[in-house]
Amino acid sequence: MTYTQKDLISTQNLTKEDIFSFLNLADKFKNLNKQPNKKDNLLVGKTVINVFFENSTRTRTSFEIAAKRLGADAINFVGSNSSTKKGETLIDTIKNLEAMRSDIFVVRHDCSGVAKFIAENTDVCVVNAGDGLNEHPSQALLDLYTIREQRGNLDNLTVAIIGDVFHSRVARSNIWAMQTLGIKLKIFAPPIMMPQGMEALGCQICKSMEEAIERSDVLIMLRIQLERQDGSAKFPSIREYSKYFGLTKKKMQHAKDGLMILHPGPINRGVEVDSNVADDKRFSHILNQVENGVAIRMAILSTLDQNRYKGK
Repeated sequence: MTYTQKDLISTQNLTKEDIFSFLNLADKFKNLNKQPNKKDNLLVGKTVINVFFENSTRTRTSFEIAAKRLGADAINFVGSNSSTKKGETLIDTIKNLEAMRSDIFVVRHDCSGVAKFIAENTDVCVVNAGDGLNEHPSQALLDLYTIREQRGNLDNLTVAIIGDVFHSRVARSNIWAMQTLGIKLKIFAPPIMMPQGMEALGCQICKSMEEAIERSDVLIMLRIQLERQDGSAKFPSIREYSKYFGLTKKKMQHAKDGLMILHPGPINRGVEVDSNVADDKRFSHILNQVENGVAIRMAILSTLDQNRYKGK
């Protein structure tokens, strides 16, 4: 069984079968990406537009590479250089891009719900590449893929999510997807960065970094989302944040063998993660995440395009 929807907006409604359909297809594309000729013709003649109203390095570039490796024409639309700055509405922008016979929109926006809104108002496939404080489903899928690749399966896992959980769309998508797979979740964050209701979602709330690390199989370290906090940090200082919530070599003494460290990037070195931990290949799988992001996004683009034309 494979994912059957034309859009990927959230992990909240993904079934276990949906998740594994993306992960299993990504295996094929991961192997292709290791070849001298990294091309497939699945999307030849199709047009993929990265509709980004926020800055991005990894997500936008990996979606562009994914589209091109599948044979599609990939276009980068930058909101700051568009007619939205002249007063054009979002929906008019989308309708104009749709009129150019586009096939897939990869959307990033600073407002929660925009990807869903666009999907409801276009026949083009829509991928949510991050909407406000809401979700980032492709990041959660590539995180799961990276964990499975290293461990061989996703059974009996304990994952700790540490840092600015409140402002993190990565955390939300991971929580929904991991709960669907029966993964045990631990959360550690400053009180002002801890969303309400985490216990009701079945998450263990940790009181210290040591508690979060102990007996965990994976740590997902989150960046402080200063751009979503009205320009002011809601904690006394970066130095104090690093002291209590940063991952250091000393704190890693509490880690079990085989612990994996993930981070969605960009890393604030010396804040969330010290360099001697982020660069330690025994634990850090941060660059593996980046590599796997291309394969997962190839799986997403090819699946959605197939779904759009199925039965036509």
